[in-house]
Order: sequence, then structure tokens, then C-alpha cells
Amino acid sequence: MEPKKYRRCCGIDVHKKSVTVCILAPEGKRGVEIRKRNFRTFTRDLKQLRLWLKNCKVTEIAMESTGQYWRPLWNLFEGHFEKLILVNPQHIKGLAGRKTDPKDAQWIAELLETGRLRGSWVPPRDIRELRDLTRQRVHLVEDLTRVKNRIGQLCETGNIKLSSVTTDLLGVSGRRMLRAIVEGKHDPGWMADYAKTSLRSKKKELELALDGSFTQSQRWLLDKELHHLEWLERQIERMEQEIERQVVRYAEPMRRVMTIPGIDHKTAWMIVAELGVEMSVFGDAKHLASWAGLCPGNHESGGKRMSGKTRKSNCYVKRGMCQAAWAATHTKNTYLSAFYRRMQIRKGPQKALIALAHHMITVVFNVLVRGEEYVELGGDYFDRSNKPKVVSRLVARLAKLGFSVDLRPIDPDAPEAAEPVLKEAVPLATEQLTSPLKDSEPATPKRKGRPCKCIERGVVCKHRIGQHPNVNKVQVPTVAEFS
Repeated sequence: MEPKKYRRCCGIDVHKKSVTVCILAPEGKRGVEIRKRNFRTFTRDLKQLRLWLKNCKVTEIAMESTGQYWRPLWNLFEGHFEKLILVNPQHIKGLAGRKTDPKDAQWIAELLETGRLRGSWVPPRDIRELRDLTRQRVHLVEDLTRVKNRIGQLCETGNIKLSSVTTDLLGVSGRRMLRAIVEGKHDPGWMADYAKTSLRSKKKELELALDGSFTQSQRWLLDKELHHLEWLERQIERMEQEIERQVVRYAEPMRRVMTIPGIDHKTAWMIVAELGVEMSVFGDAKHLASWAGLCPGNHESGGKRMSGKTRKSNCYVKRGMCQAAWAATHTKNTYLSAFYRRMQIRKGPQKALIALAHHMITVVFNVLVRGEEYVELGGDYFDRSNKPKVVSRLVARLAKLGFSVDLRPIDPDAPEAAEPVLKEAVPLATEQLTSPLKDSEPATPKRKGRPCKCIERGVVCKHRIGQHPNVNKVQVPTVAEFS
């Protein structure tokens, strides 16, 4: 007969140079003393810590996510213990406790034993490694942008006005001209001859822009910045090749995500690296949006709402989804661009962009959970869903301009429906407006009971088959109201 296994909890207070460990008595054996020890953070010492915890028959471990210092412990402990919890420091600070390293470790262990700790999500090792690559690429792109800005400022200092003539200062033509400046050439007409394609039509303006006053020190600085720029571009290219090699296993989820307007290949990298492909860890789409910091803040006191500002969160996800949302606003005849314009009227451009990013991450969640592609509803979705209101509004606008409108439905099978004829409008007083609801088709009476929410939940609708052009398709896109 196997001996009975007791639950034993351990708390670890993590620092840069050392970790403080506290092991509580096994549950059911309160006579055993509490054990506390300090270990250095070298790999050999952490392996000794792991062996000591195993000899003490520890079953559950909780540690604070202190900077990046928790990562070596997690990598060494992962797979060796039954339960491993990473705790947000803000969650720990919100609970009453005492402040010394040994007492912190004991307090974490006691909270773990009583079940008062809420662990943070830590993705699998392969996702963590991919996340390191995508984040490093973001940092390299930021460095590249800073170098480009420094080159532009250096040109302005030497009165080289290339950026006033060319669209891209560091394009093929711009780089050849800058290299000529570094080499010490002074003839603006000769350097302007480096222009390619359509830029050659601006040769006279280029001669004026290249007539600057670059000194030898400025040429030396420009040469170093151009070398730095080329080095960063090579590093980014190699980084992207490595990312592409590692995301091959996630090709199918990425393909489905890229069917959403505004999400390209590199944004799909970010989504897979930051969120993973297993959405069950977030519970539902609302929790994912909250985790990404794309939902309104919740700050209320005395029945008064103070602020709806979004909270701090994963900056890589938030930035990537906002960039994707901005790209989606420039797409033509899409539901997402119509959603943005609709929210922009009510909330303004900035809040509308966050609302669209919130909506898009909800769509991403449902696309990954259901394993379906995004199906476009069309840019006129809101007009079709609120047809009587749209008709009333448009007729009212014409009435304010002094015109009378006679509405009649168009038969789509009629030959004249393809080429509508515009009749001459007759001016009329505003009070003689004909009600559009009387002349148009009567509105469909509302059904009793709960309304159908299949489209909002991103599931295949079985209630309105034949009433919507996209409902008969196999996949239905996810649509969620912004809250």
C-alpha cells in the first residue's frame, strides 16, 4: 500500500542576486517545523534549490514575477512539481502582510496554502521562445526608426533639404545621394542625377535641396549612421527569417487570423507569440480584452464614474492590435471600417480606435477557438440591419433641403433596377414631408422572447437562414458590441 501523499506548499521571494524560500509544514502534519533558506541565483545554486525542494516533498510552489528574475527559476522548476504559480506583485501587495524577505516568502506560502493566490498565465516554452524573438524584432525596428530620425536631423543641420523633395529620404535614390555627400562630392547637379524613376522629374528641386553646408565632422557622423542603419536592416531580416522558421507549426491558425481585415503576416506573428493558440486559458473574449488592456477602465465611487481610461497591460499586444485596427480603418467596404466610422461619430477618433481594437481581439479569440475563418459582413451591414432608421434619416435630410421624396421598393429582377434613373426633384416645404415608413415596406414585427445573438457570439446562426447573404455560409464572423 502506497503511503499517503500530503500537500506541502512553498513560497519564494525572488531577487536579482538571491532568492528566499519558505516551506510550510505538510497539510495534516502541523508538528513539522517551517523551513527557510536563502539561495544565490547562479544555475548551480538553483539546481541545489530544486533538489532540496524535492527532498522536502514540496507539491506546490508560488513565486512573485519580479522583473525578469523569475524566468530562470521557472525554466528549472517547470515539469518537476505538481503545481507552479507565478503571482502578480500587485496582487500580493493588496493582501495584508509583513515586510522582510523571510516573512515575505512565508506569507506567499501561507497564501498559496489557503488558496488566496491567483496565478498569472505563463505560456509554454516554445511560445515563450517565439515571444522573445518577436519582441526583439520590435526593439530592432524601434532602433531603426531612431536612426532614421537622426539621419534626417543631421541633414537638416547641414541644410540638406532632401526630405522636402523626396517622399522617402532613405529610399534608393536618397541613399545614393547621401553616400555621395559622405564621399565629399559638392556638385548638386551631379548628385541630383542619382534620382530614379519619377524622382527625376524633380531634378531642379533636388539641385536646390542638395546645395548644403556639410562639414567634415558631419560627413563622418552621417557615414556612421548609414552603416548603423544597414546593420540594423540586416539584423531585422535575419530575425524575421528565424521567426518565419519557428512559426511554421502555427501556419493554420495564422492563416485563419489573417483573414481578418487589417491583420497581416507580422501582426499574426505577434498574436501567436503573445496570446498562443490555446484560448482556454483566458476563459472568454472579455477576459482576453481585459488582459490586453483594450477594455474601458472600471473606476467608480459614490455612484459616479470617474474615468474609463484603459489600464496598463501587455504593451506588445495593445500596440499590435491598435496598428491592426488603424489598418482596418483604411480598408474599403468592410464591416470593421464601418464599425470605426460609426464609433468615431459618437466617441471621437482615439476612443473609436481602441473600440475597434477591442472588437478585433474579440474576433481573434473566436476565430482561434472555433477554428473558422472570418466572413466579411460588408460595409453596409449597419444600414441593412437598421434599414427603417437609415431611410428616415436620409429622407429627413432631403426634407431639410426642401425636397419631397416618394419611396417605392426596387425589384432586383427588373431590367431597369440595374441602371436607376434619377428623376428631377421637386422643391417642397419641410412640413409636407411624407413619412418613409408609410411608403416603404412595413417593419418586421419583433419576435417575443430572447433575441438571436448568434452573430455577436460568432456561431453559425440557424434562426435566420435565407435572410442574410452571409448566414448560409459555413463560417460566420464574430461580432461583439463594444462595452
